[in-house]
Amino acid sequence: MELLEVMKARHSVRAYTDQPISEEQQTKINALVEKLNAESGLHMQVFYEEPECFNNFMARYGKFENVKNYIAVVGTDSEAAGYYGEQLVLACQDMGLNTCWVGVTRGKTKAKVKAPERVLVVITLGYGVTQGVPHTSKSLAELGRADVPTEWFDAGVEAAALAPTALNQQKFYFVLKDGEVTGKTRNSVYAKMDLGIAKYHFEAVTGHHVK
Repeated sequence: MELLEVMKARHSVRAYTDQPISEEQQTKINALVEKLNAESGLHMQVFYEEPECFNNFMARYGKFENVKNYIAVVGTDSEAAGYYGEQLVLACQDMGLNTCWVGVTRGKTKAKVKAPERVLVVITLGYGVTQGVPHTSKSLAELGRADVPTEWFDAGVEAAALAPTALNQQKFYFVLKDGEVTGKTRNSVYAKMDLGIAKYHFEAVTGHHVK
């Protein structure tokens, strides 16, 4: 599936079936985690058949059900967590799996963390009871501004609009000026992480770097 189509198909899913992630899928996910950790300096860790992180009041409050697999994104750089974590999310979607970014509505992970690192975010993983639903989005004019109308820039902003953000706030926006794209964000919960996710969507679809 083309990456843009994967972005369009992927929605947050909080309830999962008992179907296990296959050994073949685990091998692919583990290899991608190792590759992205080497590129990013993050210490992402995947846990399979580990239900304890989401077997608590906070997870129930967040309406998570039957979560047995998750990725702990460990590091110090929130923007990198979004940029590289989203690559995992989309790869899993392309494998037929479902995901959800999780901030605080969870328990303690099994991740190994060494100071100054911390668990920046957790991504649930598995076969969803449903495929989720599309999130509402701001208009493209609210998410991007260009000094000269440009098709590829518009396509990038459209892709970024598909990016998941905390509380669906979409506090990011992109500016095209003198041929260069800058990603900006307003203060919000997980603002830098959200910008990282949106940057990956923009760059992956357009091939243009975002400062």
